[in-house]
Amino acid sequence: MSEEFYRIRRLPPYVIAEVNAMRAAARAGGEDIIDLGMGNPDLPPPDHVIEKLCEVARKPDAHGYSQSKGIPGLRRAQAKYYERRFGVDLDPETEVVVTMGSKEGLASLATAITAPGDVVLAPNPSYPIHTFGFIIAGATIRSVPTTPDEAYFESLDKAMYYTVPRPSVLVVNYPSNPTAETVDLAFYERLVAWARENKVWILSDLAYSELYYDGKPTPSILQVEGAKEVAVEFTSLSKTYSMAGWRMGFAVGNRELIAAMTRVKSYLDYGAFTPIQAAACAALNGPQDIVEKNRQLYHKRRDVMVESFARAGWDIPSPRASMFAWAPLPPALAHLGSLEFSKQLLTHAKVAVAPGVGYGENGEGYVRIAMVENEQRLRQAARNVKRYLQSMGVNQAHASGNR
Repeated sequence: MSEEFYRIRRLPPYVIAEVNAMRAAARAGGEDIIDLGMGNPDLPPPDHVIEKLCEVARKPDAHGYSQSKGIPGLRRAQAKYYERRFGVDLDPETEVVVTMGSKEGLASLATAITAPGDVVLAPNPSYPIHTFGFIIAGATIRSVPTTPDEAYFESLDKAMYYTVPRPSVLVVNYPSNPTAETVDLAFYERLVAWARENKVWILSDLAYSELYYDGKPTPSILQVEGAKEVAVEFTSLSKTYSMAGWRMGFAVGNRELIAAMTRVKSYLDYGAFTPIQAAACAALNGPQDIVEKNRQLYHKRRDVMVESFARAGWDIPSPRASMFAWAPLPPALAHLGSLEFSKQLLTHAKVAVAPGVGYGENGEGYVRIAMVENEQRLRQAARNVKRYLQSMGVNQAHASGNR
């Protein structure tokens, strides 16, 4: 018998897990680790959402199997969200499906539409499911940049011209995880036109739709005329309502893709626990003040982090959206590489970050920093980083490169 299964052979060791294991071991040993590695919200959901969960969970008939595609009320709630937020009309019956987080949704759709040998265009660096969801399904990945500039569209054209078989799917993710890059509606208009011309499906991951800063709301690709002909979009309640562990997400858009995904899911699951779906309805239909509150909180954390880390000698570009900063390694320590730098930061500064190489080879030279600790802890992290840089013989001017 084979010692390793086919799909397992296609999965490299999960680099980020190596740092996570070190963090867990350090905490188990009693060390105070400031965890800026995983994008895990540190705030609770709104009270009325938790109350709805408890209310429905007390009902005797709420504990059976649910609906794989999501209960009707939740699909209607998501359609209403798209209408009020983006001005997009969706049919809850044919253009909306509930997922167990956007990660499961992407994996299920990859399973539904991918044949072995298919070529998928995915960003590099990217959140791992954007590539490995398709690799597990048997596809070959051709990388494209994350930066939404002219070079991006040139890379798409080259991929279509030189790749055999021609790519059939393009994954996009803005605001980007991990790079925090954003796009405007004009970008999506050009992208939809390109996809229609080249007969390529677009899978848009919009998980950070509500975490935008500086007064520039994040657009949806479905706002573009004709986008439903080629696109499906994934969203999540994880960050918007601080419900990451609840695993509530959605796929909306093209009917053919939604139908394929719904059919596959019907074989794989019976949907999320009904009380969780009912509570998700309460989140989407109820008071929305938490959305602005969370946005302001992460905005303030961003400013505190950027300012305090700069004073520590590490210049970090200020992200325009998401809950992450994509930080180049301090120039004097760039030779370490992102994995070794992350390990040293954890060991000597007691600060956990995610090594950029874990998001693809083009992530090397960066780390992803999650703004999931309060302002006091962010400032403490900066002080710890400063001591670490000094211990490495790096002064502030040398560390930042321009200070």
